[in-house]
Amino acid sequence: MRRVAALAFALTACSAPAQIRDLRAAESYEAAGQHKHALQAYRAAQQSCREVSSKRKRRQACAAAHLQHAELLAAIGRTREAVTAYHKTETVLSDNPEASARASFASALLYEQLGDDEAHYKYLWRTITHYPNQEFAADACKRLLFGGRKRAPKQLRTAFYGLVGPLANTKIADNLLEALAELEEVEFQSPKTALHYYDLLIETHPTSGFYDDALWHGARLSRSLDDAAGAVRRLRQLLKTRVVALGAGSYFSVWLDNAQLELGIVLRDDLRDYDGAIKAFTTLPSHYPASILKDDALFERAVAKAKAGRKNDACKDLTKLQSKYNDSKYEIERAPQLRTALGCTQ
Repeated sequence: MRRVAALAFALTACSAPAQIRDLRAAESYEAAGQHKHALQAYRAAQQSCREVSSKRKRRQACAAAHLQHAELLAAIGRTREAVTAYHKTETVLSDNPEASARASFASALLYEQLGDDEAHYKYLWRTITHYPNQEFAADACKRLLFGGRKRAPKQLRTAFYGLVGPLANTKIADNLLEALAELEEVEFQSPKTALHYYDLLIETHPTSGFYDDALWHGARLSRSLDDAAGAVRRLRQLLKTRVVALGAGSYFSVWLDNAQLELGIVLRDDLRDYDGAIKAFTTLPSHYPASILKDDALFERAVAKAKAGRKNDACKDLTKLQSKYNDSKYEIERAPQLRTALGCTQ
């Protein structure tokens, strides 16, 4: 009945030792479907939570009492009352930015249900500007980008750009740069400006969740702008994150094996650095043994060797491709054609 995120918040808050009696009663009534009694108990909890002595536990209990009250109203279809309850939550819990951000974002979603577009967008923007260090600001940014990119892309770009400076030192800053880059490339067909925003994200937010994406898309845009050297630099910077991940026991970027393959292609086709390309293609299966691109790397290495004048070595790679990856897409057409062109006899 209730949203998972909200329920998770409630469970976290209400598991505290100082859980108050009214809140326990409200949750029990709600679980039993006795909504009238649950709402009354939540309202009582909004008062009694103030009596909890520990500041941290008081904040948790009061946040749960207010948010769960509003969530229940929304769940049983009393949408306008729920909106009012969320607005009250923001006012009463002004010292709790996480709870207030949740209330602001929830208000935006409910206004959308009510068909009030003006209020819907107002509260999405409010979530960003008033609570830029909360996760709900990122959620609001995504919804604004999704809803506004076709409807009013110029206004959206202007609004996002206007927040980049004032919110530069907040957690939402990288989201704004990523959104601007996507808008510039897709909606305004301006790859150079998009690249600028990706590079700015890379420079200013090295720990961002968008860091890997920015390097990958930045390399792609660099190549499209005939800057092969820039593409190589960004790809190598992305590939360096593998070493960091190994050392820290962290995650590997989903782009790493793609970046390894793309590095070889750019070195070979754009910069005519055949030795560098062969090394890049050779590295892929050893660094990424679970990659689905190992046959790609083997075929592209054969092409690089052929272009470097190493016909026999290229033929050996093509033979290996046929024996090890006989179901590869390259075996349908490209590999047989290259074998014929090279006069491979294996």
